[in-house]
Amino acid sequence: MKTQHGLLILIASLMIISTFFLPLWSISLQAPQYPEGLGLNIYINNIKGHKPNDLNSINNLNHYIGMKKINPDTINELKIIPYLISFFVIFGLFIYFFRKRFLVYLWIGLFAVTGLVGLYDFYNWEFDYGHNLDPHAIIKIPGMSYQPPLIGTEKLLNFTATSLPSWGFLIIGFSIILMIVYLIIYIMHEKT
Repeated sequence: MKTQHGLLILIASLMIISTFFLPLWSISLQAPQYPEGLGLNIYINNIKGHKPNDLNSINNLNHYIGMKKINPDTINELKIIPYLISFFVIFGLFIYFFRKRFLVYLWIGLFAVTGLVGLYDFYNWEFDYGHNLDPHAIIKIPGMSYQPPLIGTEKLLNFTATSLPSWGFLIIGFSIILMIVYLIIYIMHEKT
């Protein structure tokens, strides 16, 4: 694939590096007793509060309703995802130098499947945290679960939980779009 548009491959590959510094996902909690709100930013290798003490505050609240403590060191996915991201950067650079169309299709397909599996895993993680509650919790409401939405906003007791993709996720999406644009340009040039 030798076209002047190969720079799109390089940009798509290198911009993914920013996901090491930007959150993939954000969960916000609003409630009357927290007028400034609480929130979590989920990175490829860590979970941090929107503000310095948010993760600790959320863990303390979760303790009362029987949810497990959110401890980034015990979440295996946060150890695996940096390797997956590195693979896609290196694979993208490989494509840039060798320019084989089937490799671009493979990169896009693998990234899409990895993203879907990641979203499914994230949903299961949220489900586990929101449903597998300690039966000895201080606050017990029969039939109540505390799973935040995968995407969107939901009311959980007196909290409004909002879960949305963040900058890192959007950059990954844009990288995939750049690769698709490259394929379209390539196919159009092939026909002329």
